[in-house]
Amino acid sequence: MSQHDKNNEGRRRFLKVAAGGVAAATLLGTLPRNARAQDLPPLSPTDPTASALKYTEDASKAAGKKDPKDACFNCNFYQGKAGAPRGPCQLFPGHSVAAKGWCVSHAVMI
Repeated sequence: MSQHDKNNEGRRRFLKVAAGGVAAATLLGTLPRNARAQDLPPLSPTDPTASALKYTEDASKAAGKKDPKDACFNCNFYQGKAGAPRGPCQLFPGHSVAAKGWCVSHAVMI
């Protein structure tokens, strides 16, 4: 076997692996990245993290808010869709929070 044949064989093997990698990346890219809010259980106010961050389902009843307009739906950590009653929050992975809820970690969305 000549050096030229070995190079071609290695090149073919590389191209097969690269094509397989591109196909796998394409398939993985089509999978949903975030859990849908309706699939997530609601966050309980008695959850240890929720208690520590003073989470409440109704922002109008929250004590310690700096701005009366603050609520989960306008927080930087909230990942729910506009107008949805609940959505995922980066601070409470695996749970959904009320769009009208509030916690002490509220950070105004910019």
